[in-house]
Amino acid sequence: MAERVAIILAAGVSSRMNTQQAKVLHEVCGRPMLAYVLDACREAGVSKIYVVIGFSAEKVQERFKDYDDIVWVRQAEQLGTAHAVMCCREHLKDFQGQTLILCGDGPLIRAETLKTLIQKYKSGQPAVTLATAVLDNPAGYGRIIRDAYGNIQGIVEDSDCTKEQLAIKEVNPSYYLFDNKILFETLEKVQPDNVKKEYYLTDAMSLIIETGHTVFAITAVRPEEAMGVNSRRELSVASKIMQQRIQQKLMDNGVTIVDPDNTWIDAGAEIRQDTVIEPFTYVHGRVKIGKDCRIGPFAYLRSGTVLKNGSHISAGTVVSQESIDKPGHKD
Repeated sequence: MAERVAIILAAGVSSRMNTQQAKVLHEVCGRPMLAYVLDACREAGVSKIYVVIGFSAEKVQERFKDYDDIVWVRQAEQLGTAHAVMCCREHLKDFQGQTLILCGDGPLIRAETLKTLIQKYKSGQPAVTLATAVLDNPAGYGRIIRDAYGNIQGIVEDSDCTKEQLAIKEVNPSYYLFDNKILFETLEKVQPDNVKKEYYLTDAMSLIIETGHTVFAITAVRPEEAMGVNSRRELSVASKIMQQRIQQKLMDNGVTIVDPDNTWIDAGAEIRQDTVIEPFTYVHGRVKIGKDCRIGPFAYLRSGTVLKNGSHISAGTVVSQESIDKPGHKD
């Protein structure tokens, strides 16, 4: 088995989103949230990924059925993060490497942050390394408790914090890298001694510290990366941040986007050098645009569209694979 595996927690039901769909299937710039977390793991060098599913499990599996690096693990009851990880025990009980644990509803995750986390782990071989974030508004996140020397002493969930602990701005965005053997030995001891009566992965952290194992906590997560999506409003915020990333990458690669605030380009789009995207253009899904093209303004390119080098799409045009060569759709 690989030196390092990942567990992604994706079983929860989001009542705040008021949805009948699995939360991790809600899309950010044309892709399910879970897809971004999977890609970050792969880019960080993880070759086997265990995804814990529960609500609408069949639909989640169907959406990602073409990937052979995913092992699906069912969590019949949602009893907390530690319980979700324990559902993977039969798969990983003999694994001697490191286990990365992440949440499936964090689409703004970056592979660079995971690589930093892994490098920190390699530098000292602790029982656990976690990446933290510092937020101006830490409400809803577990707080990082450190001693006078800066050593981590534990994590307290938001609902269990004292008034003093609520003022702490360093938070736990759930980026963990565990020694797998220590992880599962400790999870056996976790009890639901909290307001929600759930089994918390953060309690496993505290138990590991109490037993004298080394734990590293590095502030490596950008504030935007820390955001989990738990509401439609947060989904919109995440989509706007992702859109900025998509457009910035395209512009760095030689694409002109005349008015970024009034342009939308989904994550699956491919646009080549010296193409100009005019305002109020929407590039939807998997679209391929060649070099030296001019798109819009007010153009809508449907998923599946392929434009050859030098194509011009006139104002107010709707283009799909079926209509691309029809008169009036090209200048």
